[in-house]
Amino acid sequence: MPEWLWAGIWGTIAGSALLAGAAAGVLIAFGKKTIAYIMAFGSGVLISALSFDLMAGAYSRGGFDSTSLGFLAGAVIYSIANWMLARKGARQRKRSGGQQPSENEQPGSGMAIAVGALLDGIPESMVIGLSLLGGGSVSMVAVIAIFISNIPEGLSSSAGMKKAHRSRAYIFGLWTGITIISGIASVIGYAAFRGLSGDVIAAITALAAGAMLAMLADTMIPEAFDDARDWAGLITVAGFLVAFILTKLGA
Repeated sequence: MPEWLWAGIWGTIAGSALLAGAAAGVLIAFGKKTIAYIMAFGSGVLISALSFDLMAGAYSRGGFDSTSLGFLAGAVIYSIANWMLARKGARQRKRSGGQQPSENEQPGSGMAIAVGALLDGIPESMVIGLSLLGGGSVSMVAVIAIFISNIPEGLSSSAGMKKAHRSRAYIFGLWTGITIISGIASVIGYAAFRGLSGDVIAAITALAAGAMLAMLADTMIPEAFDDARDWAGLITVAGFLVAFILTKLGA
């Protein structure tokens, strides 16, 4: 099987966790603290994967200069795009409470939330394809970490969409589309940068990592700490440790 197809398969698998989380958020009445605990665990997993898999891999390919520039560029690009979407009604897209505006309260917010969800998911998917470059096999640490973190993302966001009176067709259509796009983004991450220098691949990997960390700080961590303040830190550390162990076991 060609490597680009493997990239698409693994990206789709990781993205499918968003759809699974969305189904849980719509069909099961989780309490706000439960959702926050799950979000905290997913945040810890993703932070660990960023540190020990993505950034470490980028540094080994391109050193400090390419990795640092890419990392900062990713955070800047994400933050600007996120700021623009926030003005259209997507600021609270990861929140599970009543913070998300309905379409009646803010017309166009549904599309802004959809674009925001896509903005959150593309960097994660691209790093799966990028991880195939050079080694010939996907980083299972990245796949597992993204899969685990995507479940609370889909769960919390969809619970909030439900409270904003968005239809099941909208919710499941959105996450199904993003799951498909996740696979495509992984293929692009592999095919678009194949054959380029280690410095370029390092910069692109770090760019995706920077965007992911900015997303965590802006959307996932606030949800976790607002509703699970007493235990969120401990649960985040537990998630971090799980991903750290996976990294060292070479999963």
